[in-house]
Amino acid sequence: MTIHLSRCSFGYRRRDLVLDDLTLDLPSGCVVLLGPNGAGKSTLLALLASALRPRAGSVTLGDLDTRRRRDLKRYRRQVGWLPQQVTPVPGLRVREQAAYAGWLKGLSRRDAWDRSLEAIERVGLRELAERSAAQLSGGQLRRLGIAQTLVHSARVVLMDEPTAGLDPAQRKVFRSLLDDLKDQASFVVSTHQTEDLADSYDSVVLLDQGHLLFQGSTVSFLDLAPGEVAQERRAEAAYAGLVEEEV
Repeated sequence: MTIHLSRCSFGYRRRDLVLDDLTLDLPSGCVVLLGPNGAGKSTLLALLASALRPRAGSVTLGDLDTRRRRDLKRYRRQVGWLPQQVTPVPGLRVREQAAYAGWLKGLSRRDAWDRSLEAIERVGLRELAERSAAQLSGGQLRRLGIAQTLVHSARVVLMDEPTAGLDPAQRKVFRSLLDDLKDQASFVVSTHQTEDLADSYDSVVLLDQGHLLFQGSTVSFLDLAPGEVAQERRAEAAYAGLVEEEV
């Protein structure tokens, strides 16, 4: 299901805009959101999650419009958000935290508890179900964060720099998990990393200074790289070319 932004603007201060008149369709599948620091990626994800409201413009998912109060609860059930830091809830075990997330999204306590076991199993944490969430490693916490979105059957999952701070082995596990979950939901993943772009993502969105520089298939993005660039460097070259042109 496609999330549509129409002429969205947002700023944290009265005059300065982080996003300016942005129109964007985020298609089904796996979308990678690229851009340098300060490009507006985290702000965009917060708008998509309805954690922030645009100064102007609209954010819609099907017939659900985040500007309408009556739509917000249904919209938030459909959209899951994994922020940069997944925080363990004091006193809760792994399964309890997943269930708690479902309850916050409007599930009954029974449904949230029943669904939580399947959710943590999907991300490889069933054996740690009774462990305190505070004892999880960084990579395990990211997986718990994904379980928190699966428990309420989100149709679109937003991830803000999910592999930041993970070592290469943990990043490999995370990418494998993402591949396994593609049949469960669509994903929008913000990252600075361009390696494995062709293997992991269907389409690319590139932002810089709040403006859209590119939106299209991963294949068309890689085709922007000069022909002489080695295959493993094409994503990096395409990214650098677009951002340098903007600068």
